[in-house]
Amino acid sequence: MSTAHGSVAAVDLGASGGRVMLGHVGEHELRLETVNRFENEPVRTPDGLHWNILELYRRLREGVAEAAIRAPGLLSVGIDSWAVDYGLLRAGTLLGVPYHYRDPRTANGVRDVHAVVGPEELYRHNGLQHLPFNTLFQLAADRRTGLLDVADRMLLLPDLLAYWLTGVQVAERTNASTTGLLEPGGEAWNRALPEQLGIDRSLLPPLVSPGDSIGETEVRGGHRTRVTAVGSHDTASAVAAVPAAEESFAYISCGTWSLVGVELAEPVLSEESRAAGFTNELGVDGRIRYLHNVTGLWLLSESVAHWRGNDPDVDLSTLLAQAADVPPGRVPVFDTDDERFLPPGDMPARIAAWLSEHDLPVPGTRPEFVRCILESLAEAYARTITTAEKLTGRSVPVVHMVGGGCRNTLLCRLTAERTGRPVVAGPVEATATGNVLVQARAAGLIRGGLDDLRALVARTHHLETYLPS
Repeated sequence: MSTAHGSVAAVDLGASGGRVMLGHVGEHELRLETVNRFENEPVRTPDGLHWNILELYRRLREGVAEAAIRAPGLLSVGIDSWAVDYGLLRAGTLLGVPYHYRDPRTANGVRDVHAVVGPEELYRHNGLQHLPFNTLFQLAADRRTGLLDVADRMLLLPDLLAYWLTGVQVAERTNASTTGLLEPGGEAWNRALPEQLGIDRSLLPPLVSPGDSIGETEVRGGHRTRVTAVGSHDTASAVAAVPAAEESFAYISCGTWSLVGVELAEPVLSEESRAAGFTNELGVDGRIRYLHNVTGLWLLSESVAHWRGNDPDVDLSTLLAQAADVPPGRVPVFDTDDERFLPPGDMPARIAAWLSEHDLPVPGTRPEFVRCILESLAEAYARTITTAEKLTGRSVPVVHMVGGGCRNTLLCRLTAERTGRPVVAGPVEATATGNVLVQARAAGLIRGGLDDLRALVARTHHLETYLPS
């Protein structure tokens, strides 16, 4: 139920680009307006791959100032981004430029952590899928170089940006749950694990939850507004905006990564869950996002970038249309989870190498490569959903796909076919929508639980349903 109408600003940062969006919210209104969009290009220096965090902050401030001009009574600002990456500070000053999670330095961190805490014990501590760039592995790499010896605080990137806005250092729980250092239920930082790994617990800031007020910031000409904690892990915000009416559903938050899973009340910490590569991350209102990280449209975007290096006229829309005409069964599928696909580079050559190693035919044309990528993603989604059903004992009758992947009608159709379930696609701007919803509820514009927020999304957005053939 709504008590008023008003506007909030959602800062939504993705691995390839960011945006500031105004959310206009009321009982029967949930409308997003784009204020600005900008590229997020990593920077390679002699010591590795980094995020251009100062440029992101500049564009964030620019967008929020414009949002305050368009909505003079702006009630709040909330920030979400990708997970795991962070900045190290000493006495409030940033120590160096934050590393990109695709930087290879984390390999040493994985070895160092597993030498002390094996994968099985680690899963019992944090319930996270093994990914070589998880925060605790990055911290172990920084410990090797002595960076942790001089740092007195670690802030995940949305929290770092919120600190620069407000002067307040906190860790928002949904993103903190991706570090590997939070208890699986999200109530507190793990007490034993940091000590075992030689990480000073004082590095870890106080925890806040989505909807908590972090502080205030000046947005324009002396006007100040509240900075509100949202689901600062972008997937947490995206899942909050899944327009599900069903009690049981699967979701695919599809962008650079595809996060595929179900929503639970309690974590699943079994050895079977660990072996299957499932992670227990915190969602809005204390829900557990039980999911598997699938390498997503990164495979397609990197392939297109490589082709454009030789042929600037390569057009993704044309390739997708041509890929739709490739006969079913014409192309093989590959394992999208193979770690060789993590770094940037010549993705078609890596896919071809994987297929050759497994005695599978290599696509002969670019449209066939595109179809191969999308078929492989759809197969990975289907496999993940089936495994989630087995591990949780829950039946999943419908799949909700949100995020940029919703625009890819071929991927939506292939997902319906390979999962054998209806796929409901939308909203595209799910992350910004979830960000807005949490702020709006905190500001008193809407009331209710997560189901009420999702019902508002369903009432105000066009959704497309794809049925299995």
